[in-house]
Amino acid sequence: MTDKDGLSSSMVETIAGFTAGIATTLCLHPLDLIKTRLQVDRTSISRAGGSLRVIREIFRNEGGPVAFYRGLTPNILGNSSSWALYFLLYGDIKNAIGNWRFREGTDDGQRRGLLTSSDYFIASGSAGIITSILTNPIWVIKTRMLATGSKSPGAYTSFTAGAMQILRSDGIPGFYRGLAPSLFGVSHGALQFMAYEKLKMYRAEPHIGSTNKRKLSNMDFFVISSISKVFAGSITYPYQVLRSRLQTYDAHLAYRGLRDAMVQIWTKEGLAGFYKGLGPNLFRVLPSTWVTFLVYENTRAYLPKAETSN
Repeated sequence: MTDKDGLSSSMVETIAGFTAGIATTLCLHPLDLIKTRLQVDRTSISRAGGSLRVIREIFRNEGGPVAFYRGLTPNILGNSSSWALYFLLYGDIKNAIGNWRFREGTDDGQRRGLLTSSDYFIASGSAGIITSILTNPIWVIKTRMLATGSKSPGAYTSFTAGAMQILRSDGIPGFYRGLAPSLFGVSHGALQFMAYEKLKMYRAEPHIGSTNKRKLSNMDFFVISSISKVFAGSITYPYQVLRSRLQTYDAHLAYRGLRDAMVQIWTKEGLAGFYKGLGPNLFRVLPSTWVTFLVYENTRAYLPKAETSN
């Protein structure tokens, strides 16, 4: 049972995730646009200075500073809904695993502390798979809008126009281009959250001679989120390039599928081709992670929670 004066844990997770998604997108959308342009570029090899070249081209040819916010609507919609849904599912699945373990006969009533690294990996992976399937249509439109300037032939003029055009030309399957690498990318979130949760638990361990858990500060969240993101990102970045390539306008003309995309990138661009956009991604990913988790943790702590009673 819950105290009616507070919000349920599911509602807290949803609001915190939704807020974090909006804040992150508003702060870092231009970097996301630059990263996407580099990822979908099939005409040049990966080299230092590529980001500056893209910035100059966008500024000169697409309308100045405002051009860096092309595709903001689907990006906000995608990030806010994805994080809200993800944290909701992640929290519920963790609680379900904790309840199951508690019913199996453990003597420890602190269910969150009972979870192992594999439990966090499973909870995060499951939440990621469901979220990816439900939100993939938004990311297809977002990628296509970020990949081209507003003046390019056939460019979507708005989120709604893009959705209607995909529906007319490709039908429902068109909204699920790039889903396979997105599902592979779930491993990124699973690895990140596994590391994040275990590092939080380690950091919150009581001081010697004390039984009270340490209260984590914003600096703790800053450091822990950074370490967990670098850990996951160093392993799984190539899936983002594959996903972006398969979600572009002419992907069906350039690639026969995921395997063909991998072979072509390897043959024409080498290993470096799988890491195109890594520079701005690294430059973007850590600030994005900081904003997401600091906003999430602080919003979560600020919201009134319902008290549970047995």
